[in-house]
Amino acid sequence: MDDQPSPQSEEAVARYKEVLQRVIDNRPSGTRQRLAGALGKNRSFVSQITNPGYATPIPARHIETIFDICHFSPDDRHAFLEAYGAAHPRRPPPAKGHRGVRPHTVYLPDLGSEDKNDELARMVGDYVQRLARMLDQKT
Repeated sequence: MDDQPSPQSEEAVARYKEVLQRVIDNRPSGTRQRLAGALGKNRSFVSQITNPGYATPIPARHIETIFDICHFSPDDRHAFLEAYGAAHPRRPPPAKGHRGVRPHTVYLPDLGSEDKNDELARMVGDYVQRLARMLDQKT
């Protein structure tokens, strides 16, 4: 079985990424960095998920956070979700009960290299996301 996405799938992914790219391009500078922080990912991940030229799909668990950080209009949100559903018909739609995100500053040590600092920030973000999911499952 071939693990490569089909050309139709790649085109469908590109359609929802075009909506996301348009929304982000109309937001203030720093939006991509805030999005990376909220997702617990590095800037290159945000570049991949916002570039229609990359076939990398956006994980469903990140969609509501993207909507929160990027402030989608109702029309853009509808267009994005319609294209996302067409690209991933077997995936469940994003959770409607999403609580959103809130800022919280954590001071991390400077490890002396941008790569190490980015990796540490990504690891902390991933850890916080997993903790929140575990706590959410308990209630």
